Amino acid sequence: MSFIWSSAGMQFMDLITYPEIEIKKDSFSFISGKSGCGKSTYLKILNRTIIPSAGRLCYQGRDVQELPVLSYRKSVQLVPQEVFLFDGTIMDNFRYYWDARGMEMPGRDEIQNFLHICCADFDLTTNCRTLSGGEKQRVFLAIFLSCVPPVLLLDEPTAALDEETSVRLLHNIKAFCRQEHITSVCVCHNDELIEKFSDYTIRLGENKG
Repeated sequence: MSFIWSSAGMQFMDLITYPEIEIKKDSFSFISGKSGCGKSTYLKILNRTIIPSAGRLCYQGRDVQELPVLSYRKSVQLVPQEVFLFDGTIMDNFRYYWDARGMEMPGRDEIQNFLHICCADFDLTTNCRTLSGGEKQRVFLAIFLSCVPPVLLLDEPTAALDEETSVRLLHNIKAFCRQEHITSVCVCHNDELIEKFSDYTIRLGENKG
């Protein structure tokens, strides 16, 4: 199995120092570590939302600094902890994000299937303001998943979920990623979930940041 990312000597603002890391293509990998060790920051570096102050990150053998930012971010999609849904129906929100990409939105049945994968079996006419925080998080994730990106970065996707829903969600997403050959990297604080679903675990230290 080839590596999709490799990094060495990476630091962020002299606060976080990362070990040498390699992430395998088509893997469902997890990042673990105590609060403040730089897990979410590392996902943002992978997505190029932020730039490390030192070190080198390569994507498919090329320095990410050499790659066009916008096309790179379309391929390497980060689903943040903060949910950005608008007042309006679930369908309205799917349409907004797909219009922003300048692409034709999937059909209703396909959208309903992505919601099902994300344990969000709501009618497409449901107004998002009526959803709980965890429900909004799952709808938001379904929108990203519907893009079927080559790489999916997940920042604490189970943080607002109970154990049963967390297991079902990660099981569904891992199965979909495997089917579609999507490389996924997930930040998670639950060691039991990591043990159950991780192909490869990146364990970060206790650096402050």
